[in-house]
Amino acid sequence: MAVRTKAAPPTPWSSDLAEPQIDSSAYVHSFSRLIGDVRVGANVFIAPGSSIRADEGTPFYIGESTNIQDGVVIHGLEKGRVTGDDRKEYSVWIGKNTCITHMALIHGPAYVGDECFIGFRSTVFNAKVGDGCIVMMHALIQDVEIPPGKYVSSGAVITTQQQADRLPDVQDSDRAFAHHVVQINEALLAGYQCAENSACINPIRDTVAEPQSDSPKNTKDNNYINSVGNMSLSTDIRTQLKSLLAQGCTITTEHANKRRFKTKSWLTGGAIAGRNEDQIMGQLAGILQEHQGEYVKLVGVNPQAKRRVAEIIVQRPEDTPSQGKVASSSTSYSNGNGFASNGSNGTVDFSGQINSLLSQGCNIGIEHANKRRFKTKSWLTAGQVSGSLNQVMSEVTAIANQHPQDYVRIIGVDPNIKKRIAEIIVQRPGEGIATGSSNGSSFASHSSSSSYSSHTAASSGLSDSALQEVRSLLSAGYKIGTEHANQRRFKTKSWQSCSPIESTRASDVISALEACLTEHAGEYVRMIGIDPAAKRRISETIIQRPGDRQQVAPTNTAPVSSSSNGFSSSNGNGKWNGNGRTHGYSNEFSNKHLSESALQEIRSLLSAGYKIGTEHANKRRFKTKSWQSCSPIDSRHELDVVAALEACLVEHAGEYVRLIGIDPAAKRRVSETIIQRP
Repeated sequence: MAVRTKAAPPTPWSSDLAEPQIDSSAYVHSFSRLIGDVRVGANVFIAPGSSIRADEGTPFYIGESTNIQDGVVIHGLEKGRVTGDDRKEYSVWIGKNTCITHMALIHGPAYVGDECFIGFRSTVFNAKVGDGCIVMMHALIQDVEIPPGKYVSSGAVITTQQQADRLPDVQDSDRAFAHHVVQINEALLAGYQCAENSACINPIRDTVAEPQSDSPKNTKDNNYINSVGNMSLSTDIRTQLKSLLAQGCTITTEHANKRRFKTKSWLTGGAIAGRNEDQIMGQLAGILQEHQGEYVKLVGVNPQAKRRVAEIIVQRPEDTPSQGKVASSSTSYSNGNGFASNGSNGTVDFSGQINSLLSQGCNIGIEHANKRRFKTKSWLTAGQVSGSLNQVMSEVTAIANQHPQDYVRIIGVDPNIKKRIAEIIVQRPGEGIATGSSNGSSFASHSSSSSYSSHTAASSGLSDSALQEVRSLLSAGYKIGTEHANQRRFKTKSWQSCSPIESTRASDVISALEACLTEHAGEYVRMIGIDPAAKRRISETIIQRPGDRQQVAPTNTAPVSSSSNGFSSSNGNGKWNGNGRTHGYSNEFSNKHLSESALQEIRSLLSAGYKIGTEHANKRRFKTKSWQSCSPIDSRHELDVVAALEACLVEHAGEYVRLIGIDPAAKRRVSETIIQRP
């Protein structure tokens, strides 16, 4: 088939009408398009559907044995230039033995070195990626220079040089993965070239070729092939693991047979080395295989406090290692399709979750998918629904009845940030939907080892969000207290304490909370999170207001969601009281002060061991760079840091506020990021 190439069009900045220069050993599929001065080296493979246009920024260089996969777009800005390895100027330079995978975007000025891997749908713009780097899926690399041999995780946004310099090194397993992709595409290159040569393809058509022992398909010692099982491990585990790593926790495992499980006599499986998520998932897959037929749990340990912050059962005797289920967790989670399980029956009581979304001002949408579409995540929209909880429930039930053999899910959309904040599957094929009241049962684990399993549907005084916060606070090692106030005392903030809660078992705490709600019906009741080590409050959450019915989740209570550190709190006042307590630190989705990028920067700095500071300046001081410090932040706990930052934002509304990353060892700043402008 003829290769689709074309000279660059005449433009105000170029009239040389340059055409692509393609080495004779390269393969360019006829369904791809090359325009302008594109220089393609030896043994390059360019797959169907790729677009390489050197019509604005020019020239482009693609080094030998590199593969450009389906849907890749390579383009460049007219004035942007990078220096190639031959010391000449290019708009885009891609080195040798490099993989640019499906749907990736390389936009010049851009330099990608030798033996790099750019993952699916990732973007490199106005940046340099050094030799041997691996960029995983859906990442953004912009305005930075990535040092050689660095690893960029999936979904990462690297837009400052400080972020680039702090990236972890590529591991051997990562290199094996990239090398495997190169091998596969070398085989594809030979196959496509053979397919267009009748002398080569006819003998293959006439005979069935025996598989060769040295072919990539049968390579038994390839680390990537041996670790493919990692990909089938539940996304719940990955989400939880990512949260623990962001908190600086070390990861260990424990295992127990059925007898030991009943007596809680777990055996230590040892610590899992490394800080790379994929590397840890690979080791975890091996542990699951080694202890097939037993219970295996993942343990997150805070190395500074020397205590456990999470225990997650990831395998049960009836599971196979490839299932990678999360059987019991210290925090709530959902799978990759947004379904929060409450037990083996696969149903979930979602009325409380809808109520929480409505109270946040979210728009509610409904989607459905048959089994085939569910596997490919190709959901069909059934429309949006507005109104009260009962109206939404009625519409969801009607859609579920129309599609009894489909998956049905509700979507919560924040209209301010125009982004989905929740995806909750409410029906699976043939199972129908759960339509009971919000009783918190969706947060009860079905694991017999979990202290939460004793809280059943009989408990109905607490909202789902309150139950979630109880779990989060307890898993973080905090104690829980309660206070109540009538309307007069509420106005004067003269709260009175309920009976103290000494237990740290979830079932006991929930029972005590519900007893307080019952005893003080018609009053305000709030839940207190207490740090026993620092002897101070870390959260205050109103869980009942006058007029709330005991059997219905409080609709006026500000919803609480778990942040990456395990918890957050809100009582709707949105104020900072100056005593280290937060009144209104809400979840990431409803946060009106800190942007997603700022929250990500905070987690990145804390996980790297840096301290956080803040500075502010009015317009005059900003012009003269005369910044003033906000109150110092001594804590390295994400909740405290975010609360202090929000307090600074509120205190200095109408001014510039910037976030400072401080290296305590070198006693110097490592980053300065403006998080508020007038």
